[in-house]
Amino acid sequence: MSTELLLSTSIFVIIGLVLVSVFALTKYLGPNNKDDKQKNLVYESGVSNPVGTTNLRFSIKFYLVAILFVIFDVEIIFMFPWAVNIRELGFLGLAEMFMFMALLFAGLIYIYKKKALSWD
Repeated sequence: MSTELLLSTSIFVIIGLVLVSVFALTKYLGPNNKDDKQKNLVYESGVSNPVGTTNLRFSIKFYLVAILFVIFDVEIIFMFPWAVNIRELGFLGLAEMFMFMALLFAGLIYIYKKKALSWD
């Protein structure tokens, strides 16, 4: 058996034993409040006693707007390095960024035509 394989196996086993022992120690040495009723109560946004059920149905438009925000917000990730290096990229970099922005604008027009952002 090679030395590297033996070393990596022993390191893996040691890390596993350390993790198991840390979890066991925290279970036995840490605080244990199983009978505390106050700890198991629901608390959300300052409301101790929630009203209604948790099975409420939300409109898909909330998720659609969130996904569209993420998609169109990612363009900033690509535009910032381009703006920093615009002189080194030259005319070709400018043309590529205009093509990228045209593609994003076409997507925005498509979303507008499909009325994905209307809340009626």
